Amino acid sequence: MTGGQEKPEVIEFEDFVKVDLRVGRVKKVERVPNSRKLLKVIVDLGPLGERQVLAGLAKWYKPEDLEGKYVIVVANLKPKRMAGLVSQGMILAAPCSEEEGKPVVLTVAEPVKEGSQVC
Repeated sequence: MTGGQEKPEVIEFEDFVKVDLRVGRVKKVERVPNSRKLLKVIVDLGPLGERQVLAGLAKWYKPEDLEGKYVIVVANLKPKRMAGLVSQGMILAAPCSEEEGKPVVLTVAEPVKEGSQVC
């Protein structure tokens, strides 16, 4: 991921298709205890099941702001432990850095089936 005005690295199409982007419906959100930044988000990815995703959005979003939204998730990201919990993906937002302002969670214009692949 690049931030600011840096020129992104050019990748091959074969590299891009390795990233599994899916539409997920946010089922539940709660603040992560002892963390000022993290929200624990439970996302329904349809046939891939529910995933727990930790997102550094607590400064800008309350749980009720995200519940029920359809978001874009990187579904095949290696799980990562943060604040004693495991994150099983990444919710996409822009911009990527605090210096650029509030991150806006990427959503879809209309509801689609949970787990739909983004192409």
